[in-house]
Amino acid sequence: MSQTKVAITIEEGLLARVDALVRRNVFSNRSRAIQEAVQEKLERLERNRLAEECAKLDPIFERSLAEEGMSEETASWPKY
Repeated sequence: MSQTKVAITIEEGLLARVDALVRRNVFSNRSRAIQEAVQEKLERLERNRLAEECAKLDPIFERSLAEEGMSEETASWPKY
C-alpha cells in the first residue's frame, strides 16, 4: 500500500507519550505509532457503527426470517 507524508499538530504531552513508547520499542518510530493509532480508531468506529445498525434490527423478525429460510432448506437435506 502506498504511503503519503502528512504534517499534523499534536499536543506536547501526547507526543511525549508517543515518544516514550518509541523509546521502549513498542513502535519503531512516531509515524508507525500514529499510523497504528489512527487505524485502530477507525476500526473501532466502524465496529461501533455496525453495532448501532445491528441494534436497529428487530430480533423477532430476524429470527422468523432465519427460521423460514431454514425450514425450506432442511426439507432438501438427506435423511440420516
